[in-house]
Amino acid sequence: MKDVSNQRFVSALTQNTLALILAGGRGSRLKGLTHWRAKPAVPFGGKFRIVDFPLSNCINSGIRRIGVLTQYKSHSLILHVQKGWGFLRGEFNEFVELLPAQQRIQNNWYEGTADAVYQNLDIFRNHNPDYILILAGDHIYRMDYGAMIAHHAASQADLTVGCIEVELDKARAFGVMAINEDGRVVEFQEKPDHPKALPNNDQTALASMGIYVFNKDFLFEQLIKDADTRNSTHDFGHDIIPSVIKKYRVMAYPFRDPDTNAQAYWRDVGTIDAFWEANLELIGVTPQLNLYDKKWPIWTYQEQLPPAKFIFDDDGRRGMAVDSMVSGGCIISGSTVRHSLLFSNVRVNSYSTINDSVILPNVRIGRNCRIRRAVIDEGSNIPEGTIIGEDLAEDAKRFEISANGIVLVTPGNLGQALNHVR
Repeated sequence: MKDVSNQRFVSALTQNTLALILAGGRGSRLKGLTHWRAKPAVPFGGKFRIVDFPLSNCINSGIRRIGVLTQYKSHSLILHVQKGWGFLRGEFNEFVELLPAQQRIQNNWYEGTADAVYQNLDIFRNHNPDYILILAGDHIYRMDYGAMIAHHAASQADLTVGCIEVELDKARAFGVMAINEDGRVVEFQEKPDHPKALPNNDQTALASMGIYVFNKDFLFEQLIKDADTRNSTHDFGHDIIPSVIKKYRVMAYPFRDPDTNAQAYWRDVGTIDAFWEANLELIGVTPQLNLYDKKWPIWTYQEQLPPAKFIFDDDGRRGMAVDSMVSGGCIISGSTVRHSLLFSNVRVNSYSTINDSVILPNVRIGRNCRIRRAVIDEGSNIPEGTIIGEDLAEDAKRFEISANGIVLVTPGNLGQALNHVR
């Protein structure tokens, strides 16, 4: 089989592909960040939402027929997609469709990832694609899906599973697979208690990214079969993939950097620690995920805001940011920001210091505050003189503390009225 991993495939393959982004997840491990929004709607990277990454990957890959399946607390997600992703042209059969759970086939909401697709089969039949690309809506990465679809077609697969290598002790959170010398999947277990290591490295396992390419008719056939299967959880990882690997041609697609062939950047930001770490990785000198790469832009809805402003230059009252990313609409007024990421419309008042923190949109930080190793949720108003991150025992009385000591602050923690999360 010809190696297609380093080629671009904006072609009939991508034009005849329908992408479905599963964006209904609650993301409960993100604690207060997902009390009022779905995980794919959580802000990331200064001005984006998590869902912008798979959406941008689709557009950059030449896939312009996209469905976004929503369920849990989806208003802010729907609002964001409507505002930021309405530029596709229906005249050219381009679209981003929002597909909320609406009981089209039965009287239940989406009961699993496979069921979410099954309940919209009538819609997908009308689109009549050759291939259907299933994507998780809650991971951060850049990927040319065209190369994966080309690999799928060249290998004459019924189903292709995107995969990465993960540390063995973290593999319990993934679908873990084994492949033969031809790259065919011969074993698959969803979130096993005892993951199987790779033959050439007993410290890593081959894990599913939750990215699948299906031949259309094959997918529809398997979804109908699964819907009629008693005791199925109606999930791609738990049910669909294990049921087809012996009888059908299921191939693995390793996700690698096309230039270096090393494992490519991919992050599951499903915990407060992972979310904090992935955001702060972006401010490095040469981050793995380079948001300044014009060849693969990340698209989003962006409110029209003035540039960030830094004011006062007095000893002890100097507005400055070092080793940081500061978004539009921010005002750093006589305060110091170090190794932090500030989203849009953040105001930091005089004599305050911010270190190693992620500050989400529309946050106000009063005078004489000291904040370190924290995530401050959207709309929080930090009172004057507040100290966060220096005494975790004291912080734990008011806020949520992650396993690695990151403090999560939300308006609710502060006893403040919750403005609607957008």
